[in-house]
Amino acid sequence: MNKKIPMRRCVGCGEMKNKKELLRIIKSAENEIFLDATGKKNGRGAYICPNGECLAQALKTRGLERSLKTAIPREVIEILAKEMETVAEG
Repeated sequence: MNKKIPMRRCVGCGEMKNKKELLRIIKSAENEIFLDATGKKNGRGAYICPNGECLAQALKTRGLERSLKTAIPREVIEILAKEMETVAEG
């Protein structure tokens, strides 16, 4: 019996990929936006490829804001970009 692989769409490039290959960004009940490394935290989630191009594309097309149903402050975007660089390197 084959196990189903959970697929998610990147809000940047729009490609469907294995959930494990993507990073999850969530908006918590307190309206905090952060990177969810475990992929298990509660909140509204959006998935994105772990690279700067997809983050830039998601911001340009407002795909990330649409997915999280909220405006994203500039400082939060900068924090996300730094966290993504750290994850991509590690």
